[in-house]
Amino acid sequence: MADNENNAAPAANAAAPASQEATQSNSSRSSLKRASPHDGHDEPAADKKPKTDDTSPAGGGEWQTVSRSSKKQKKLPRPGKNYPSITFSPNARLQSKIGVSHLRDLVTYIFADGTGPQWCAVTHRPAFRKIVAVMVPGLEEAMFKAGVDLANFNKTRDDDLDTSPTEKDKQKHASPDDYYPRPLEKEHLPEALRPFADMFPHLWPVKTPGDDRHGKMHSPMAAFLSTPAPKDKSKPGVKPAREPAGWKNERTRITEYLASASELAENGYLVHPAMLPEGAAARDSFALPAGWVRTAAESMDDGVVPEADVPQGSVTAGRTVLALDCEMCLTGENEFALTRISIVDWAGDVVLDELVRPDKPITDYLTRFSGITEEMLAPVTTTLADIQARLLALLTPHTILVGHSLESDTKAMQLTHPFIVDTSLLFPHPRGPPLKSSLKWLAEKYLSRSIQKGGAAGHNSVEDARTCLDLVKQKCEKGKGWGTSDASQGENLFRRLARAGTAYKAQGGDAALGGVEVGKTSAAVDWGDPGKGYGGGATVRFGCASDEDVVAAVLRCVNGDADGGEVRGGGVDFTWARFRELEARQGWWNTNRTAASGDGGPPEDAEESVESCVRRLTERIQRIYDALPACTALVLYSGSGDPRRMAALQAAQTQWRKEYNTPGRKWDELSVQWTDVEEQALKRAAQKARSGIGFITVK
Repeated sequence: MADNENNAAPAANAAAPASQEATQSNSSRSSLKRASPHDGHDEPAADKKPKTDDTSPAGGGEWQTVSRSSKKQKKLPRPGKNYPSITFSPNARLQSKIGVSHLRDLVTYIFADGTGPQWCAVTHRPAFRKIVAVMVPGLEEAMFKAGVDLANFNKTRDDDLDTSPTEKDKQKHASPDDYYPRPLEKEHLPEALRPFADMFPHLWPVKTPGDDRHGKMHSPMAAFLSTPAPKDKSKPGVKPAREPAGWKNERTRITEYLASASELAENGYLVHPAMLPEGAAARDSFALPAGWVRTAAESMDDGVVPEADVPQGSVTAGRTVLALDCEMCLTGENEFALTRISIVDWAGDVVLDELVRPDKPITDYLTRFSGITEEMLAPVTTTLADIQARLLALLTPHTILVGHSLESDTKAMQLTHPFIVDTSLLFPHPRGPPLKSSLKWLAEKYLSRSIQKGGAAGHNSVEDARTCLDLVKQKCEKGKGWGTSDASQGENLFRRLARAGTAYKAQGGDAALGGVEVGKTSAAVDWGDPGKGYGGGATVRFGCASDEDVVAAVLRCVNGDADGGEVRGGGVDFTWARFRELEARQGWWNTNRTAASGDGGPPEDAEESVESCVRRLTERIQRIYDALPACTALVLYSGSGDPRRMAALQAAQTQWRKEYNTPGRKWDELSVQWTDVEEQALKRAAQKARSGIGFITVK
C-alpha cells in the first residue's frame, strides 16, 4: 500500500473517493477527526545547543549526547488536505462490539506492521505523528446518559449490581444498536462531562476479553499491552513457545514454585496441617479422612535446607525432587482407585514403578487412558496400604513432589504432602482458571515433544512423570515469567512498536537512507512502578502517586524534555497511561494485588462525590488534549465495566469449590451453596463487568 493511500474498511463501507474525504471528515458527525488550529507551518525547532559535561576538567571538555529523532520532520498537512483521520460510517455493519484488542490493533496498524481495522477507516496513515492511549477504569456509559445525577451516582443505581435476568438478558440475540458508537451531544451530557463532546465525536461500546461460559473477565491491560505472537505457518498443530523480544533468562530455585496453601485448596488438594497457621482452629481440629495418611512434617520450616548445605547455583535448593504420575481405574460411579504409580528422580531415573490392586471390585479399567488391563492386574498383590507405607518412607520434609494436576493423584494415593510443584499451575491456561492446559499440550508447546501416543494402550506414567520434571527444569532455568500468557502467547506492545515500527516518507523516513529511526519510541505512565509489568518494555517509564502526576508525565512524554535528558527532544511516538482516582472512588480497585503490582494502593480520600471526581478527570483529559501536537491520535478507554458483583460471586464460588473438594465434607456441611442460580448470576455479572467504553479522536 502506498504511503499516502487511504485505508477504507470494507465492513464500514467507508471507501469514499479521496476528493470527498476532506468534506466528510470536517462536516459529518460520523468523523472521528477534529479540526486542528495548526496553521500547517513547521513547529519551532528545539534548542539544539549541546551542553558541556560539568564533571570534565575545566568544565568544558566533553559534549553531552542528546537523544533526538533523526527523522527530518516535514511540514504538517493542513486540516482537510492529506490530514490523518479515523472515521466510522453510519452505514457500517458491525457484528459485535469492538474489543480492547481492536483498540490495540489500531495502534499497531498506524505505527507498526498490524493489519488494517475492519470496524473503522484510517486515512492518510503516514501523516500520524503520535498516538496517546489513556486507560480510565471507573468510567461508565451510564455516566453519559441524559439526566443522570452524578452527585448521587452510585446511590441511585443499585439495580446495576442486580444480576437477576432482565428482558434484555432473555433475548436470544442482542440488538445491533448495542454494537454501534453513540454520538456525543453536548446538550444531553451531564455538565461535568460536556467537554468530552468537544474532544470526541462518539462513545464506543467496548467489550473486555473474557469467558462468558465460565463467568470470567480477562485483564484489559494484558489485552491492550500485549500483541499476538507472530504466526508460524510452517507446520500445523501446536506452535512452539518462543522467547519474546528482549527476553532474559532468570535462573530460579524450585522452591519459588511451591504451591501455597490457598492454591492447593482452590485446586482440590487436601492441605497438609503443616501449611496451616499454628494455633489456628483449622489446624487444631485437623483430622485425616478415613484411609488417608500424611507425610512427616510439623511445619514448613522443616523443609528448609540450611544455606550452607546448598550447592552453589543449585536450582533444587538442596531438596530432593521427585516427579510422580498415577494411573487410575473406576471402582464405582466417579470413584477412582490407584492402579499404577510411577516416580522418577531429578535425573529422570525410575525410583518407583508399581502396579496396585484396588480394595474394591473394578467397574472400569479405563484402559484407553491408563493402559491397565485386567490381565495385568490379575497377579498383582500390592495394595494401596503397601504403597502408602513406601511413600511415607520416601517422602521426607526435604522432598518436593512434582506432577501435573496432582490433586487427582494425591486423592488416589490418599496422601497429603506440604511441598508440591504442580505444572498445571506453573503454566496457567491462557484463559485463566478453572481451565487447565493438558500435559500433552504443554509438552508440545514448551518441550517440542509428543507424548501419550499409546492409542488404545493408554498413557505411560513414567513418560508423563519425566515430562513434568522437564517442564519444571525449564521453568527453573528461564524464570517465573516463562509459561505465562505474556511470555508465551504474545509480544509486549511497546517492544512490538520498537521492533516493527514503520517510518514513512511523510515523516522524513526512507528505508533507502541510513540513520533513519524505524522503531517507534514509547512511554508507560502508571501508578507505582510501571517497569514491574507490561511497562517494562517501554522506552521511558514514569511511576506516579496521583492522577495529577500522570498528567504531568504524559505531557513530558508528548513534548519531550528541553534538554533531551530523559525524554528525547520532540517526545516519544506512543504514550500509554492510566488514571486511577475514579477507579478508587468507584470501589473497583483490586486491593488484593496492590503489594504485587507495586502501585502503592488507592488514595485514602475516597469520600468525595463521583461528580467532583469526574469533573476533575475531565479537566485533566482536556489538558492532555489541548497539549497534543497536530496529527496525534488520542484513544481513551475504560478497560471494563463494574467488576464488583462478579468478583463477589467468584469469591463465593472459590470458597464453595474449596470446601466441596475437601475429602469427607458433606454437602449440607458446606458454608457456601453453589447451584445453577448462582452460576447464571455469575455469568450475567461477568457480562456486565465486560461492558466497557472507549473514545477515539485525532487532534
